[in-house]
Amino acid sequence: MNARIDFNCDLGEGCGDDAAILPLVSSASIACGGHAGDEETMRATLRLCRAHGVAAGAHPSFEDREHFGRRALTLPPDEVARMVREQVLRLSAIAREEGIRLAHVKPHGALYNVAADDHGVADAIAATVAQIDPSLVLFGLSGSALTDAAAAHGLPVAHEVFAERGYDARGRLLPRGTPGAVIESLAEAIAQVRRLALHGEVVAHGGRVVPLRADTLCLHGDRPDAAAFARAVREALLADGVAIAAVTAA
Repeated sequence: MNARIDFNCDLGEGCGDDAAILPLVSSASIACGGHAGDEETMRATLRLCRAHGVAAGAHPSFEDREHFGRRALTLPPDEVARMVREQVLRLSAIAREEGIRLAHVKPHGALYNVAADDHGVADAIAATVAQIDPSLVLFGLSGSALTDAAAAHGLPVAHEVFAERGYDARGRLLPRGTPGAVIESLAEAIAQVRRLALHGEVVAHGGRVVPLRADTLCLHGDRPDAAAFARAVREALLADGVAIAAVTAA
């Protein structure tokens, strides 16, 4: 059983109630201009993080605002590195102005999913983060190429699991648009959260039980009911005796 887990949410994307969600989570991954976000939204989200004592991190993505960063693009590793570097440094500069130090980096959407299995992309992301700041925690899909790359580059790593996304038998997220990819039922999501936090496993689509390391739990902030969802997840974790706290580099 995990005595402690990080509870993170993707924010600053202009499509959710960030102010209502922030008090309920321990980490926020902030859109930094690739799929969403601009200086104003980045600054506003950082200020909310500071006000609520929430760890702030960068949420870089493919530069594809039209598709919200959820379309996989075929790019060479050096282009992936450029995108990640520019977006993380953009948020980092604003964070410094606000007196905040970034705690982590979590790729968004299609970039995150590509990095789960593409070792070249995963290595480009991890190497770039290590060059920017080797104390940044790199969030990646639990048991993926990205978490392996983070460890290989000496970064602190957080294996991430999801409250309201379905899994396949390999422990990968089901592609959006396929049956079971998004868990709409709060009861089903809570059951998945409890199994992940207490037992380190998930029931995949098709019924197979897949073991997963769960350092940090993600809830998507673009859900229309994200604040209520976050509150219910938080209450369930606390009721089970699981402490909610940000992942640290130490």
